[in-house]
Amino acid sequence: MTKSFRQGQILRLIRSQSLFTQDELARKLREGGLEATQVTLSRDIRELGLVKTTDGYRELQRETPHAHIASLATEFLRDVRAAMNQVVLRTAPGHASSVAVALDSESWPEVLGTIAGDDTILVICLNPEVADSVAARLRQMLEG
Repeated sequence: MTKSFRQGQILRLIRSQSLFTQDELARKLREGGLEATQVTLSRDIRELGLVKTTDGYRELQRETPHAHIASLATEFLRDVRAAMNQVVLRTAPGHASSVAVALDSESWPEVLGTIAGDDTILVICLNPEVADSVAARLRQMLEG
């Protein structure tokens, strides 16, 4: 297990549920097959910039917010097509990366990840039904 993988799992957990203590976080990581000591968790929490709120651990807002996917979709998205558990997005040339970063920063739970080229983005979803739902949501933004 690498540090970046463990920290990624911590972010996934706190984004999807309310965890109020390091013990709860350690237990959820163990349930996922990852062992982490209290010292390691403390360091990870500090490095990730997590803060304890009334809703559990949360990420601090970034100082430079990413462009919102809806505004980028309206400006650069040209086509949306679902294919099995994937959605293929076509953008204006040179803009796929910025649209993919904006989509990633939205942290949609139904999006497992994105891969961007120059004018094409591959959005990977859990299953075909979810891909259809994501495609419909993005088409709605495209129609604006």
